[in-house]
Amino acid sequence: MSGIYIHIPFCKQACHYCDFHFSTSMKKKDEMVLALAKEIAMRKNELLDSARSDNEIETIYFGGGTPSVLSNDEINFLISEVYKNYKVVENPEITLEANPDDLSAERILELSKSPINRLSIGIQSFYEEDLKMMNRAHNSAEAKKCLEEATKYFDNISLDLIYGIPGMTDEMWKQNIETALSFGIPHISSYALTVEPKTALSKLIQTGKIAEPQDEAASNHFMILVDTLQKNGFIHYELSNFGKENYFSKNNSAYWLGKKYIGIGPSAHSYDGEKRGWNIANNSLYLKAIQNSELPIETEILTISDRYNEYIMTGLRTIWGVSLDRIEKEFGLEYLNYLKKQSQKFLDDDLLSIENNILKPTPKGKFLTDGIASDLFYLNLEE
Repeated sequence: MSGIYIHIPFCKQACHYCDFHFSTSMKKKDEMVLALAKEIAMRKNELLDSARSDNEIETIYFGGGTPSVLSNDEINFLISEVYKNYKVVENPEITLEANPDDLSAERILELSKSPINRLSIGIQSFYEEDLKMMNRAHNSAEAKKCLEEATKYFDNISLDLIYGIPGMTDEMWKQNIETALSFGIPHISSYALTVEPKTALSKLIQTGKIAEPQDEAASNHFMILVDTLQKNGFIHYELSNFGKENYFSKNNSAYWLGKKYIGIGPSAHSYDGEKRGWNIANNSLYLKAIQNSELPIETEILTISDRYNEYIMTGLRTIWGVSLDRIEKEFGLEYLNYLKKQSQKFLDDDLLSIENNILKPTPKGKFLTDGIASDLFYLNLEE
């Protein structure tokens, strides 16, 4: 199975921590929707041309930016273009990322009558001071109201929460989680507040207007998150993702399991198992290229080391772990022996474990997964 990701590069306002590609000007929104539809059609043969045969579309995901700035008619139009140009499974997962300020009761009712069957709502925090610090477009009351309405019409809902926010105590973080749980949401994605270069947050920290996030606080919040959600029946199936049984994100799981996907829109990434591609991260240049029937995409062929490193990075983040049998079969003994050698110190420190020939982080090692993975990467190999 394959997926289609559609990047909507518009936001009402810029969140201080965000380094994704977007514009706060909506002037070219109509042009962009038509360009996205054209790119969808232009790339319809890519999955068929791939050496791998899994070319049915299982997931359609509207990401961004803020996809909920599109009208329902625009969203439905883009979905219809996917159906027109690709073979889609009978019951695909169709996700819309949305912000609370866009999810009025009327809008939620309209969306429930559309092909959208999963909402991913960017709550981030239920505390007013956090939302203001992050420059979110919604307030706490809107966050709670949209969840009250959304749960009336949608069964499959995910919400985002951010931890490690300066000034957030452990008790405040626990309350954020409990508030989320009170709405009966079956999926939660949660991330540490990260200071990316060239963001407003980075500048605010440099000028002393906001304190720098502390790793120790983020680590404590992560442990609280894991413990609380697991006690409430959530499965910690990926480092930042928790779902009830049958509510894992099919779109995101496909990324981690190495399935193919096509990324539509400026800055969107694509992957076919052998090469990776990314569209230009510039709205004007993207529009110009598509209007000229050109694909503004760069690609790279993945080397065996690239594919090994990606499997290590994604595998360690998930409950599926890294299969030592697969390492030997797909990459050979040299890679397997290297992995065993590099992982030994983490096994000794109880940060990794091996069970049924599957390498996974221990509960103690989960928060350190990305750093551990980088130490297991195979670098400077002769290809």
